[in-house]
Formats: sequence, structure tokens, C-alpha cells
Amino acid sequence: MSIRAQLFITCLAEQFFPGVLKRMVDLLERLGVQVAFPEEQTCCGQPFFNSGHWTEARKMARRWLHVFGKTEGPIVSPSGSCVDMVRHHYPQLFPPATPERRLAEEVAARTFEFTQFLVRELKVTNVGARFPHKVTYHASCHLLRGLGVREEPKTLLTNIEDLELVPLAGEETCCGFGGAFSVIYPEVSKAMMEAKVRAVEESGAEVVVACDAGCLMNIAGGLQRANSPVKAMHLIEVLTAEPEQCSSTAKHAKHAKELHVFKALTRKDLKRRAGRFRPGSSFEVMRVGESLRSWRSWR
Repeated sequence: MSIRAQLFITCLAEQFFPGVLKRMVDLLERLGVQVAFPEEQTCCGQPFFNSGHWTEARKMARRWLHVFGKTEGPIVSPSGSCVDMVRHHYPQLFPPATPERRLAEEVAARTFEFTQFLVRELKVTNVGARFPHKVTYHASCHLLRGLGVREEPKTLLTNIEDLELVPLAGEETCCGFGGAFSVIYPEVSKAMMEAKVRAVEESGAEVVVACDAGCLMNIAGGLQRANSPVKAMHLIEVLTAEPEQCSSTAKHAKHAKELHVFKALTRKDLKRRAGRFRPGSSFEVMRVGESLRSWRSWR
């Protein structure tokens, strides 16, 4: 019997990386996985949780669990941070031995980050990809420290034909994004990002790969401002790359511009709310699915 997976698209991926989502679906289907898309899904509430506003996070968690709790099978996402939120923090939001706590634990147990799902659940380490470029890898914080996913992305990269994987100094050091952290502490975030960009350039790689949209936007922005030829790509893009994809600079600049807009809008929202995330903020109304109205046309 084939596996039927539920697609958890996340806010940043849906808003800024819809192409990654399409490629993820294409790859999963090529591997024999049926993919379903719960269209009522919304933000998981991580920005509220990380900012200490657990009441607001709990409301969004209830909504998210209401949608995905009705599904069956694994829930798969291209984001380690959002999966870490569901797997490890959703149960914390509800009292022990309550129906909501049991639902959170049940759904958390079947929610996976993409590389985690491929390598650990499907036992797939080679998808038949070819990428003739020198690549380095940045380990996203929540993916590494939250989910304990360290080797899976590099295992997939190592098995790509003609790809040369080169080490990155400070591979496991934060890039400085951290969601709201980059908005509240922009100077610290900038210094961390610049250090990451220097390490990427010194690695000699043509491409830096990561598995979280936030990290990609941050690093791509830093590379673009440094006029660097190095490209930032999601691992899924590399696993499904077309021959000319690495040489394109348009998407690289686009992600940098989008990060600038994201930070500007978020900073304005924070200032207007005196530093508080509240229901009705830009995060809550970031309705998942807007960029995926063409979902059915993919099928």
C-alpha cells in the first residue's frame, strides 16, 4: 500500500518559496508517495510561542490541530522550525491528560521535516539527482537542535551525482535570522549573518544549501548585499535541479528583496503594537494557501 502524506506548507515557504513546495510534491510523488493538501491550514503559531505569547500560540495551535487532526498518515514539511514547533512545543501548550494534549501528542508523532521523512521513514538516501556544482551546507538551528536532524541533509547531498560537498566553517552556528530575533535585535542579527556569509564565501562553494526558508532568505540577502556570486538554495531545489538553475541570479535577488520587505513590515507591526504579537497581527492573518490557489493545476 502506498503512503499518503499530508503537506504542511508553512508561512514563509508559502509566501516566498512556492516553487520549493511544488518541487517537494513532485519529488514525493516520484517516490511513490500520495500527497494531500489540507486547504484550511494556517500558521502554526511559532512567532507567538517564541515571543512568549503562549495564549495566542495556543489559539493558533488549536486551529492547526483541528485541521491536521482530521487527517491520517505522516505530515511532511520543508521547514525544521515549524516541525519542531509541532513536535516539541504543541504538547506543552495543553494540560496533561486532556483531549487537546492527547491530540497534540498524536499529531506531533506523525509530523516530519522533509529530509527526516525521506531518510528515516522512507529509507531513501538517493533520489537520482544530478547537480554538477560545489556545494556547502548550513545547518538550521531548529532542524539541528530541535529535531536532532544532523546527517540526513548531508546524506542526501552526498548521494547527488557530480555534486562536490565542501565543509563550512561554523556549519552549526546560527545565521542570525531567528524570526522575530532579526527584527528585535537587528544589529546582532546582522553581525551573525555577515559572519555566516564570510564563512560561505571562504568555503569556495558555488551554492549554500539550507532546509529552512528563514535561513535561506537571510543568507541570500547577505550574499546579495556582498555582491557574492554564491547562491542560496533549498535542499529540495538541489534534489530536483535543472541544469541551468544554479546560474540564475534573478531568484537570488528576489529572496533578498523579500527578506527586506518581511523585516520592514514586521518591524512596523511590532512598533505599532508596542513590541507585542497579538491576534490580528501580520503573522496571524498570513493565511496559508494564497500562493497555492493553483494547487489543482499542478496535479
